[in-house]
Amino acid sequence: MNALMNTELDPFVGKLRGSGLLATDLDYHVIRASMVIMYFFFGYQKWWAYEAERLVPFISNSPLISWLYLVFSHQGASWLLGVSEWSFGALLFAGFRDKRLGILGAAGSTVTFIVTVSIIPFMPNGWDPVVGFPAMTGNVPFLMKDIVLLAVSIYLLKQDLVRVTRR
Repeated sequence: MNALMNTELDPFVGKLRGSGLLATDLDYHVIRASMVIMYFFFGYQKWWAYEAERLVPFISNSPLISWLYLVFSHQGASWLLGVSEWSFGALLFAGFRDKRLGILGAAGSTVTFIVTVSIIPFMPNGWDPVVGFPAMTGNVPFLMKDIVLLAVSIYLLKQDLVRVTRR
């Protein structure tokens, strides 16, 4: 089986190696651009009342940001998150030119997704009542994407730190 896979994969791997894909930072730039786009759209949503209300179960059940409602209104908390998301997205965008700004954006992004991932265990009705864990229900499936976004944020942070320290 292993020999068969090698015979089938070796020509494909050879073509990819010869394509120059390994000699570029395409993956790094695509990941950075994806995060910038994601922050633009998610930050934009925070300006509207429908999103402020949609955030209530997330913010209310967060062990780290539930205090936002004590300090701000629902809409005010949503605006604060929108400004934060646009700020981190802008810093990540600026990171195309200046890796030091990219470090700030990636660090902010990492904190953002630590906060959102921390909501998962506290989300009411997050696991199917019949099947239980790991069958997700309600808002938990939406939050699960943030595990990947946390990993992406850590990757960008590491890449920018490496690039700055190599100078």
